Amino acid sequence: MDSTPKTIAKGLTHTNCITIGIASPTTPVREKWTSNIEFTLSCIAYSVGFGNIWKFPYTALDNGGGAFLIPYLVVLFLIGRPLYYLEMAMGQFCSRGCVKIYDMAPAMRGVGVGQSVAMVVAMSYYTPILAITLRYLLLSFSSELPWSKCDHSWSRCINSDFLGYANVTNGLAEDRRNVSAELYFTNTIMHRAPLAEGLGWPDGKLVLCLLVSWSILVVILIKGVRSTGKAAYFLAIFPYVIIFILLAHSLSLEGSLEGIKFFLTPKWESLFSAKVWMEAVTQCFFSLSICFGGIIAYSSFNNFSNNVYRDAMIISWLDTFTSIVVGCIVFGVLGNLAHVTHCTSIQDIVREGPGLTFMAYPDAIAKFEYCPQLFSVLFFLMFFIVGIGSNLGAITSVITAIRDRCPTVENWKIVMGVSVSMFCISVVYLAPGGLDLLDVLDTYGAKYVTLTLALFEILTFAWIYGVDRVCRDIKFMLQIETGLFWRICWGIIAPLLVGVILIVSFVDYVPLNVPAEYNVAGWILYTFAILQLPLWAGYAIMTQDEKGCRTAWKTAFQPSTTWGPENELTRDQYNKMESKRSHFTATPARHCTQRLCGKIFD
Repeated sequence: MDSTPKTIAKGLTHTNCITIGIASPTTPVREKWTSNIEFTLSCIAYSVGFGNIWKFPYTALDNGGGAFLIPYLVVLFLIGRPLYYLEMAMGQFCSRGCVKIYDMAPAMRGVGVGQSVAMVVAMSYYTPILAITLRYLLLSFSSELPWSKCDHSWSRCINSDFLGYANVTNGLAEDRRNVSAELYFTNTIMHRAPLAEGLGWPDGKLVLCLLVSWSILVVILIKGVRSTGKAAYFLAIFPYVIIFILLAHSLSLEGSLEGIKFFLTPKWESLFSAKVWMEAVTQCFFSLSICFGGIIAYSSFNNFSNNVYRDAMIISWLDTFTSIVVGCIVFGVLGNLAHVTHCTSIQDIVREGPGLTFMAYPDAIAKFEYCPQLFSVLFFLMFFIVGIGSNLGAITSVITAIRDRCPTVENWKIVMGVSVSMFCISVVYLAPGGLDLLDVLDTYGAKYVTLTLALFEILTFAWIYGVDRVCRDIKFMLQIETGLFWRICWGIIAPLLVGVILIVSFVDYVPLNVPAEYNVAGWILYTFAILQLPLWAGYAIMTQDEKGCRTAWKTAFQPSTTWGPENELTRDQYNKMESKRSHFTATPARHCTQRLCGKIFD
């Protein structure tokens, strides 16, 4: 039997001219992906998930379809992809999670803590969406899809399985605009009620589905990234089979091309709307799952020499492609609904918001002429699978942050603690007023927090740590030179765009249409997350060994002594390289502008 302690890395390897030797017996060896394909598929399952299939369609509808698409693609190209590559590269380089990675500048550790808060908020409402999906999956086994026909108690209703024109006799066309799939979700599944009437009590069947969803997540997470990687083969590949089937059917529906035209036609006047740009940035962050810590956490389990540039390009382009395809499916269905109900505006078809997916997709499936139950099972199974993938990444980010802080605590204890706590919190979203509460927390606890902390993350990586040093780290790790495009995006374009959009979004702020106390609670949550920045900065400065306030302040913004690659021998080689470079570097520039340019372009 092998008696070597698990904390000791056995043997020597030679990769990219870097010798990797035995780690210190006192340092726990970080768990690694079994293969690179498992890492890539896990990132696909995490990034190409709820953000594309659930969040993207209702965000696009809320912002005018084609009015949203151009800003979204611009942001994706100039901010999304560069940040995705940056997070993946730095996470792999230092093998740290979203909090510990700020050993590169300890005073900025509050960015990682605040991002963990935003991730907890997002995680709290991701699992209820998973529970609703599971409820629909189980209902799909019925002899007739329950949402395909109107209930006798519903007024202004059209059967979702109706393929022709609505009956316009007696001048009632304007009174019959709601399809049964929408009313089924609103009245039967969620028992929707205004938040002004209180949250209400959650539906028991949905709570049971939530318990099952969390149980599945626990089973996958309990053994760490090795079990997550194995599950990714199914979680990442299967959904695309169903997506293309639904796309083909959506294109076959009458009026679908008008809906897709609404989605793809640019509206140039939207380029002057701060709200659309803010939504584009936050949707980009949700779609690629950047600035939440999940990508940093996943890449931290990579082998040091893994080609993350290739992985980042594959996943980011696949994410964009998936969002556009899913958008075509949803807006094709909405175009058909407009055709059936004689509506002239796509945005008048169904209510905008988080429930759109559970109205548009079921309605499309109900119109399948053959075996609608089969396609419903396949679709909601696919939706459930991508939801599992998204939730795994979110939970892994939080678990990794905790384990980096408490490395001796066993993984299963952290998994159980996080899961039980989050189950108790996420139940509230299944109440009649839960989706309105979801909108509040999504806006203040996720959108505003993520946008604010994204700016400070970019500033930390690009200006405090320095784009030039990031590029040297990437070359040391991968033997790849970083092009000018990435330097300009990281150092200038990304912080400038995010900063301007953040400022304008605050200037143009409009409270949500909920009771005032919920808006106040949302701002309190935002303040709590952002306060992590000065609190952790103050802590980092006060705990410095250097004497003198100015020296301690300066040191707190410089990499810690343990910063660098995980392996000690590799880190020694890296430190020698940095020390040698510092020794031969010319006298530092005196002006701030010169120092900043040096950090980006040297």
